[in-house]
Amino acid sequence: MNTDPISDLLTRIRNALNAHHETTSVPYSKMKESILRILQDKKFILGYEVQGEGVMKVMEIQLDESMPELTLKRISKPGQRIYVKTDGLQSIKSGLGIQIVSTSKGLMSGSEARKKKLGGELICEVY
Repeated sequence: MNTDPISDLLTRIRNALNAHHETTSVPYSKMKESILRILQDKKFILGYEVQGEGVMKVMEIQLDESMPELTLKRISKPGQRIYVKTDGLQSIKSGLGIQIVSTSKGLMSGSEARKKKLGGELICEVY
């Protein structure tokens, strides 16, 4: 049983990049799909596709092998939730990285949340 599926997603991506794999797969959830959509929009991964039906859905992630040193860092954990206000959202690595924030309007990058003046739970940082 996995108690933190988001950490599992980030770890699978990190391990696949370290092993120089082109793809990796993770069990499906809407939250993970939203995170992958943001990573794809910001060009950290090449893409993903949902396969299967019902409870057997799996997401196949196409990785960008030109980013072997991609850092995926979980911030808010099940045992310690981290919430930030709009002014607490900062640029990561001089704008080269992103924060993923769960707001009342859904998951979005930290820069989008700043523009919309929304705070929320700080899910992870990617740089």
